[in-house]
Amino acid sequence: MEANKFYAAILLAGILAMISIIGSGMLVAPAELEKRAYPIEGVNEAPTTTAPKPAEIEPVSPLLAKADPDHGSVIAKQCQACHNFAKGGPDMVGPNLYGVLGGPHAHKQGYAYSEAMEKFPGTWDYESVNKFITKPSAYLAGTKMGFAGLKKPQDRADVIAWLRQQSDSPLPLPEAK
Repeated sequence: MEANKFYAAILLAGILAMISIIGSGMLVAPAELEKRAYPIEGVNEAPTTTAPKPAEIEPVSPLLAKADPDHGSVIAKQCQACHNFAKGGPDMVGPNLYGVLGGPHAHKQGYAYSEAMEKFPGTWDYESVNKFITKPSAYLAGTKMGFAGLKKPQDRADVIAWLRQQSDSPLPLPEAK
């Protein structure tokens, strides 16, 4: 008989908890936010009714005339965590980038590129590097490169000017307009 009282008390507590949860949900209904209160870089928002137009990336060609390769080498130090820039140097987490400008997107033979990079047509010219280092995942969906990107156009121009020096046959600079 005592066991039945114990089980009845547990059952009654469960029923009261359930009624409290349902009742509080009826009294206070939380409102869904239109957008996240704290946006997290790299996490896609839920699709909206109209897709936002991607931000236009400022062309880097006009900035190359006043680009500072020495400043670019300082900025490129963050790239050296994953990439090697020495001529004939080994691949690291990312491919060796010596002579990348002017080469095909999957320029390094024997490196395991993502399928997206291997199938991406074209070459690494000034503007494609500019778009890629602005935000790699936005430029090439499916890339394995997990880099947030360089936001300042002049910083990107400086890095590209430094990359141009890391080549035996650099691309010609674009004509000033």
